Amino acid sequence: MNTDALQEVVLAITQQRCVAAVLQQIVEQIADFPKVRRTKKTSGIVDIALVRIWILAPGDICGECRLRRECADQTMCLHLAASAGESLDKRANWSRLDGQFQRFPIGIRKVGHIAATGQPIFLSNLSKNSEWVAQPEWVESEGITAFAGLPLVFREKTLAVLGVFSRTPLCEGDFKKLQNFADHAAIALGNAQAFEEIENLKARLEEENDHLRGEFRDLFDEAPIAYVYEGLDSRFIRANGAAMKMLGIQPEEVAGTFGKNLVAETPENQARLREAFDFLEQGSETRGVVLELRRKDNGNPVWVQWWSKPAAGGMFTRTMMLDITDRLLMEQEQVRLKAENEYLLEEIRTTNNFGDLVGSSSSLRKVQQKIELVAPTMATVLITGESGTGKELVARAIHQNSSRHDRPMITVNCGAVPETLFESEFFGHARGAFTGALRDKPGRFEIADGSTLFLDEIGEVPLPMQAKLLRVLQEQEVERVGDPRVRRINVRVIAATNRDLKAEVEAGRFRQDLYYRLSVFPIENPPLRERREDIPRLAKHFIRAAAKRMSLAVPTFTNAAAGQLAAQDWPGNVRELQNVIERAVILARGGPLLFDNPASVPLLPASEPQTPATLPLTRAELRQQERDSIAAALSQTGGKIFGTDGSAALLGMKPTTLASRIKALGLQRKSG
Repeated sequence: MNTDALQEVVLAITQQRCVAAVLQQIVEQIADFPKVRRTKKTSGIVDIALVRIWILAPGDICGECRLRRECADQTMCLHLAASAGESLDKRANWSRLDGQFQRFPIGIRKVGHIAATGQPIFLSNLSKNSEWVAQPEWVESEGITAFAGLPLVFREKTLAVLGVFSRTPLCEGDFKKLQNFADHAAIALGNAQAFEEIENLKARLEEENDHLRGEFRDLFDEAPIAYVYEGLDSRFIRANGAAMKMLGIQPEEVAGTFGKNLVAETPENQARLREAFDFLEQGSETRGVVLELRRKDNGNPVWVQWWSKPAAGGMFTRTMMLDITDRLLMEQEQVRLKAENEYLLEEIRTTNNFGDLVGSSSSLRKVQQKIELVAPTMATVLITGESGTGKELVARAIHQNSSRHDRPMITVNCGAVPETLFESEFFGHARGAFTGALRDKPGRFEIADGSTLFLDEIGEVPLPMQAKLLRVLQEQEVERVGDPRVRRINVRVIAATNRDLKAEVEAGRFRQDLYYRLSVFPIENPPLRERREDIPRLAKHFIRAAAKRMSLAVPTFTNAAAGQLAAQDWPGNVRELQNVIERAVILARGGPLLFDNPASVPLLPASEPQTPATLPLTRAELRQQERDSIAAALSQTGGKIFGTDGSAALLGMKPTTLASRIKALGLQRKSG
């Protein structure tokens, strides 16, 4: 088959924008191929007898179609749309589109089979494929020896079927050339259909526009949007009701009003107005110009968006105005509130740059210094420390001080994820990937794209899962379970654990390479017993938070109570302290806080030798110390003993006991 001739057909049909012309050109030019020999090695000539194209379209002649009984679905079928060829019977006209094969049901006979499956059929010798021959006598009388049927598929949709009947056998090379041609023909057909659809839509829109113009022409005066006809000098010719109401103009004042005189006298406004009128004088339209106007009746400001277009002939313009006063004032208020909010946030950051990390001990300051160093970077951080020390608060402080703070930090508690669901939870899954996967679900890494992912209890990740986690950290790519597509991500990882990961590595329960990948910047969170000076401040913070959350009065927190809390070792750390305080707030009922002795170890072991600072006091020294303490409390409370704000509550004593001690020590309630 002549390759050059096929290429000429392809070039010709790509220029067409009409479906009928594309189809007819295909069949006519293939049918008119010159009878040429294939190669020197293969003798014989290619003689195309008949070329036809059936296009997929809705059923239309089902009542008279001879194949109706074989057609299961009569909504769509194949229509004979183009035909060309030369019969041995000179009386036959093969360009006709009627006849017994003008329609084919989808899936019936070889043409319908091609449309249904989207697969071509190549019969190099019809005598050996008689099951595909509907009219053996026609094949014999016309000398048809080969058939090639090809689907014309465009964007994975079969548009038509091309059938080529040859009087000479077709070889595999001929068939491959036809397949290549069919691909190009499908593109040309798809483009032609698209062009026809566009033209139909244009015509329909024009028709609808003509209808709308006629229907709404008389609604000018009642339109809810302000419309004005004005001369090129801005003199009003006509204004509708909405425009007069917006601009404070009476009907009799319209003709004598100049639009320019209503524009506020500000440099920015006047510059916009001059630029807009320059466009109008050049015959161009202006779109959405924001102007500040002044009402003619009372001079109040009105902000509008202004569209103006010169009419045909250029003698006047058609102007539309939208009142955006409320919107503009709201935007200005939003800008003000945003600036105020940013200022307040900056004040908060300046005062305390570390969120809920409460305290000022040296060990906590070291943690804060590390946060300041690592937060602006992309480095992976490993936070270690005992349970309850606030590792997640450290992670949040790092995130809030990073460039990713405008997006939420995503948190995963690795210890709470079932072992079988780790991969799905981390990387996501496709619908149907496993039983129960009813829809596509992104994993935590995808959700955290562009933000920070906090992996709490990282030591709980199963060993087989650690290799996949390491690859994601290195490559910043994830694959969902059941989906081979690779998705790029940009995630900063912060991990935390209360385990000794070095020991876990030595025991073979944690990958060494993953450990090194995670611990680029390690931060050790100190236990509460190493920052005892922070306990009173933490306690006050938790008291206020608990009282507010439970809608209770803030109870009195005495120095005695603070000393009692600071004397404990708190094996449960900050979490244990918070729980103890919440329980005490509930039990206080408006009085002073009273603490049961927490199940913790005393500050100093009994065996530790005493220092000079802890030597026993004499009775006189104890009496003087008691006197000074009570005097300070009386001075602080103005001599008040009873009540939640009295000296007794401050000292953690009964009021009657305090009154007795005041008398015994010879103190005056008003003096101190």
